[in-house]
Amino acid sequence: MTKKNPTLAGRAAPNHHASERKRAADTHFKPDGKLKRKAYEKALCDLHVELVKLQEWVRKTGAKVCILFEGRDGAGKGGTIKAITERVSPRVFRVVALPAPTEREKSQLYIQRYIQHLPAAGEIVIFDRSWYNRAGVEKVMGFCSDEAVKRFLEMAPAVERVFIESGIILLKYWLEVSPEEQTRRLESRIQDGRKLWKLSPMDLKSYSRWYDYSRARDAMFHATDTSWAPWYVAMSDDKKRARLNIIRHMLSHIPYEAPKREKIKLPKRQNAGDYREPDYAFKIIPDMLGTGAVPTAKQLLR
Repeated sequence: MTKKNPTLAGRAAPNHHASERKRAADTHFKPDGKLKRKAYEKALCDLHVELVKLQEWVRKTGAKVCILFEGRDGAGKGGTIKAITERVSPRVFRVVALPAPTEREKSQLYIQRYIQHLPAAGEIVIFDRSWYNRAGVEKVMGFCSDEAVKRFLEMAPAVERVFIESGIILLKYWLEVSPEEQTRRLESRIQDGRKLWKLSPMDLKSYSRWYDYSRARDAMFHATDTSWAPWYVAMSDDKKRARLNIIRHMLSHIPYEAPKREKIKLPKRQNAGDYREPDYAFKIIPDMLGTGAVPTAKQLLR
């Protein structure tokens, strides 16, 4: 009988596959725990393929999908929406980001200006902020009365039930960011000329009212987190990871199937026949990059 090695007695055999998965996972993240760009781009590429399948399914079946994005300033709503829409058709994926209401719209039924943007058959509508403005910024910044907020929170679940019963697939996402990460992102907007447009006077006022927004969020969840239209929360301090998690979650909550497609083959191009290239002085845009060093923005604008 072979004598067991006492040092190995009772130990489970090493799981080499688990070790390999851990090593692979370690290479996907930075020392601070955030996802590396290369891993993010690979995962996003795979999800873009699925989003195209979703798009074709929506077009073929006439499905109606409505996705809301809410959250604190700087939580990453815009970046998430861009990640969803950058490889699909704007005729199917339609983004709605409404400005402040006009005087005429203020006189209408509150939900009226949003209803006209709801999806028709074969559309996916993404709201970059939605009718929940009433429970958030309008409440915190004093743009409406407490009674109006109370009435909205009482009626919103019933209105959303009507949307769903009409055949709309409704998904509601809240992006949550920590105070420290929000500060870092807003400060970066001050320093980055590409992001200055993202920093409005309203953002600055909102920044100082963190806990007012927390109270408004809590009241909103309590009243409108229903079984038929629940809120899904994404922690977004790591924006790349949050985007991937949201897209995966979204895809898992829409019963799409990849439509069968015929094999694509380019047809033969026609012969030139009697066509001749015109002798015309086209106004060609100059190649400012050339083969030398990349010019600065100022040099390009000279």
